[in-house]
Amino acid sequence: MPIYAYRCSACGHAKDVLQKLSDAPLTACPACGAESFSKQLTAAGFQLKGSGWYATDFKGGAAAAPAPAAAAEAASAPAPAASGGCGTSCAGSGCH
Repeated sequence: MPIYAYRCSACGHAKDVLQKLSDAPLTACPACGAESFSKQLTAAGFQLKGSGWYATDFKGGAAAAPAPAAAAEAASAPAPAASGGCGTSCAGSGCH
């Protein structure tokens, strides 16, 4: 069953109401009793979760390519030394 947003134009009272599609719209405000309670136009909100056809077949787009900056950083990083060091030039400093 859909949830409809209602608002009273007399007192400003707002309420969300769970109704069947076949139910008649509400007209009496539950707060002030005026016959000015009307449905509001709202966007339907829903979220698809889990794995399913929408995630596997219609998600669209390919996997994003790695950023050029990340590739450049990986290429400029020093290679680890064969002796198991960190790869920086610390010869003679006694850091390892």
